[in-house]
Amino acid sequence: MDNNSPPPPSALNNFRVLYLVTQLVGITIIILVSCWIGIHLNGLAWTSQPGIQFNWHPLLMSVGMIFLYGNSILIYRGFRYARKKALKITHATIHGAAFVFTVIALVAVFDSHNLARPAPIPNMYTLHSWVGLSAVLLFSLQYVFGFVSYLFPGVREQLRSSYMPVHVFFGIAGFVMAIAAALLGLLEKAIFSLPNYSALPAQAILINAIGLMYILYGGLVVFLVTERQYKRHPLPEDVMLLTHSSSTGTS
Repeated sequence: MDNNSPPPPSALNNFRVLYLVTQLVGITIIILVSCWIGIHLNGLAWTSQPGIQFNWHPLLMSVGMIFLYGNSILIYRGFRYARKKALKITHATIHGAAFVFTVIALVAVFDSHNLARPAPIPNMYTLHSWVGLSAVLLFSLQYVFGFVSYLFPGVREQLRSSYMPVHVFFGIAGFVMAIAAALLGLLEKAIFSLPNYSALPAQAILINAIGLMYILYGGLVVFLVTERQYKRHPLPEDVMLLTHSSSTGTS
């Protein structure tokens, strides 16, 4: 199939089914994490109860760095008939919301460690924390460079086109790192808090189920965004916008 030709109807039908499944899996993740927190981890609190304040971390990271991040990546293919400019703004807005959730999640985990009694808990020594912070930093850099490249006026179209493969690659890489960090975090929490983890109590089964949902969601997002048949075909308005941008950039 030619890269410039629209995908066949059968491919779009398959995409719609898989896109719907992806959304359902993402929502299931948030529900399962909420159940885990509500049933087994004593709910939610802030600095008055540092041990419980930690619970905001897995919840908000699941919402921000996994569910919203994945949806931001898929926005161009999920809403392929929307205008490109609107998709750019939506993409940036979802990324911005994910960033806000992520910052609050990081504040929660550092507070829960630093305010712990009788003594503070050390920060940033586990593989989970290293991979997680790397994913957040990559996500943040992607957001800044993407905003400057695609929403900042005056950037030449040639530069935007040259940067696009880099932006796409590191966007997917950051998402995969976020999934990896989430899996490591689940394992870390299970080992630290469940002395009978090997006996598979109810909480252990729930934690493992959440981990499998993370993997399924991550796999679906990466497949949908990399499968060539599902690529968004430019609309006539996109071509007009591109031509106008090129003409104004060289005038």
